[in-house]
Amino acid sequence: MSLQAKVMTAMKEAMKAKDTNALTSLRAIKSAILLAQTESGAKEDLSEDQELKLLQKLVKQRKDSAAIFTEQGREDLAQPELDQAKVIEQFLPEQLSEEEIEKVIVDIIAKTGAEGMKDIGKVMGMASGQLTGKADGKTISTIVKSKLS
Repeated sequence: MSLQAKVMTAMKEAMKAKDTNALTSLRAIKSAILLAQTESGAKEDLSEDQELKLLQKLVKQRKDSAAIFTEQGREDLAQPELDQAKVIEQFLPEQLSEEEIEKVIVDIIAKTGAEGMKDIGKVMGMASGQLTGKADGKTISTIVKSKLS
């Protein structure tokens, strides 16, 4: 089942349950999918990689907004953003732990023969490709920097 079909099914359930938070999140996903389809100029469904990147972007936006609201002491605005991020994360594959991410990055460093910060681009490119949808880009970056420095 495509992401769009899953979202539509979840939207129907959220409407029946009168869950406004979930409904808002699901509408954001649907909107982002439609926008991505019109940008590509195709009526076809998005590839799985495109869907994962889109979902990760939406989750990151929500978490960044929540962080800003928390810094400003606006917990009343931060909590709905975090709740929406949780709803969107349901459509992402299970995230890897930091230890699992670290193992993948160590393998990549060994394969590429990376030695220091000059090779960070090579390692990040491969790591981002292998860990798409399974790990946050910020976490990947932090681990790569710690291993190469």
